[in-house]
Amino acid sequence: MEAVVQHGTRRATEALGAGDAAEVGLALLGERALDRSIEKALEYLHGTQAETGAWLGDYGGPLFMVPQYLGSHYAARLPIPADVVADMLRYLRNTQNDDGGWGLHIESHSYLFTSTIIYTTMRLWGESADAPHMVSARNYIHDNGGPLAAASWGKFFLALLNVYDYRGLNPVPPELWLLPEALPVHPSRLWCHARMVYLPMSYLYGARVQMPADDTVLAIRRELYDQPYESIAWETGRNLVAPSDDYTPVSDVMKTINKVLLGHEALPVQPLRARALSFVLDQIEAEDRNTNYVCLGPVNKAYHLFVWHHARPHGPELKKHAANFPEYLWKAEDGTKVQGYHSSQLWDTAFAVQAMLATGEPENSAEALERAHYFIQDNQVQDDLPLRRESYRDPTRGGWGFSAKANGWIVSDCTAEGLRAALSLAKLVPEPMSHARLQAAADYLLWSQMPCGGWASYEPARGPSWLELLNVSNVFGDIMIDYPYVECTAAVMLALVQYRAAFPGDRDEAIVGALERGRDYLFSRQRPDGSFEGCWGICFTYGTWFGIEGLRAAGIRPSHERIVRAVNFLEQHQLPDGGWGETAESNYRRQYVHADSGQAVMTSWALLGLLAAGRANSPSVAAGVRFLVGAQSEDGSYPPEHIAGMFNKTCAIHYDNYLKVFPLWALGEARRHGATGR
Repeated sequence: MEAVVQHGTRRATEALGAGDAAEVGLALLGERALDRSIEKALEYLHGTQAETGAWLGDYGGPLFMVPQYLGSHYAARLPIPADVVADMLRYLRNTQNDDGGWGLHIESHSYLFTSTIIYTTMRLWGESADAPHMVSARNYIHDNGGPLAAASWGKFFLALLNVYDYRGLNPVPPELWLLPEALPVHPSRLWCHARMVYLPMSYLYGARVQMPADDTVLAIRRELYDQPYESIAWETGRNLVAPSDDYTPVSDVMKTINKVLLGHEALPVQPLRARALSFVLDQIEAEDRNTNYVCLGPVNKAYHLFVWHHARPHGPELKKHAANFPEYLWKAEDGTKVQGYHSSQLWDTAFAVQAMLATGEPENSAEALERAHYFIQDNQVQDDLPLRRESYRDPTRGGWGFSAKANGWIVSDCTAEGLRAALSLAKLVPEPMSHARLQAAADYLLWSQMPCGGWASYEPARGPSWLELLNVSNVFGDIMIDYPYVECTAAVMLALVQYRAAFPGDRDEAIVGALERGRDYLFSRQRPDGSFEGCWGICFTYGTWFGIEGLRAAGIRPSHERIVRAVNFLEQHQLPDGGWGETAESNYRRQYVHADSGQAVMTSWALLGLLAAGRANSPSVAAGVRFLVGAQSEDGSYPPEHIAGMFNKTCAIHYDNYLKVFPLWALGEARRHGATGR
């Protein structure tokens, strides 16, 4: 490589003369630095691939999942290895805020929701009440209103652990599942994550499930409250929420509904309650069966432990849940945590494939690409669920989920990225995926487009947007229905364009129409300043990258004013160090909040957007490339930085593999476009 660079420099000097030689030499040195940076990043990525062909990583960050894991196991009398418990408690100690509380996620302000359930479960699993960090936590809880002022999800979980009274909860009656399914308020109309959480909650509420009050529970009661437990006026806590926890205040409409539901709870309608509990239990069993006891996520899985411990304490269901729950755990430097999903491995692997291919040298990643191909192929869902309509499930044939096939829940952009990776690998592997299977993925994407032209995350929205008025979570936004998202829409459009190029004449008319509707949806979501708001990443950098890519997939030229506005937005938010960076506050406030310095992941998103917009020769791209090359460690990795993922406006989540994938992808694309960073 050294000889080639020197030879090139001599030829350039002879051709251009001494005055231009220095500039050419800088260009070639820039290329060499870029090449070396890509080589290191590629080697590091290869070295972290699992034997399955996937990339596994830390998908933690939310802080309510560890206590739900600990609490559900304690209540169900399920053992956890002592070293795992110790490391989970270490993680909770490491993530405690200076004020004594815990955030909704590792970078947020303290919440009573998380602080109360973390304190309770730490005590249940042996942490001393006299430990300084526990005294500090207790002071935070007392100073901010105590458990009665916690968000609804916190109160509910405390009730299960018998340190809060059901009289202090607003109702979650199982009878709602017996309403006519045509009604827009039927629970099956909710976004899947909301309905899969409120499903077991309704069973637990209807049956008033609580674990027995042992000596530790009695002690925790005395510690959490500043008055005797028996004297607490629980009814005052139903609508009391501390400002820290009240991101989405309960609407007046929902408050009125709660009064009606409380009236229902006072009526002796036991036969109806028994019927509702039986129906809900059947639905819980269907979720377990449909997901191989993995469940949609760790929250509903933890609640299922409570359900089965109550309903069939000696049945096989509890054992099956306990057997695979450790798959949700991740041991990291800061301790063992519960991941926000079964894993992010399909998502991360599909991106890793595209990053490796962006280098333009697939032969350097042949083995890794082939292993990734088989993982992606093996985890496509090839059939619809049996009795899917009875369990309120959409078609799944042809789709990919976020983690692995066992989970069974299909996600639009995961299907899109899986399809893109599979199409890109078709000519590079000995056994490419069949046309029929790729066609099934394209058909799923075409089917799942919403009337507005966008794509939602898991399912086309089943209910009206006014259902958001019924959001009682307090701490989350936009959880009641599945919304169309810029990121999902752009990803699907890119996949459909690639499918059409691979199989011209197949689904052409449908794809063209879908792209036109997708373009119009993206036009409607662009803000006046040119940005696109991201919802699954942080935030405007992420959304604007996808917005540009989606518009380009729809045939919008780089000179179009929509692209120009998006480019201007990115360039205006570049930091002096050449990078881009936002914090989770951007999503929370829905306005751009700069990080204190450039972040490698967000810089990569911005570069990918600018390169897609035809700005390879811009000073912003050159500065961004220099930032990525300079920030890289010698082993090809990047130092830890601000959390980059997000869900439901308020809860940030960590994608460990993003630092391995996106800088490589951006640098590869920069080299392909001739942007060396000089």
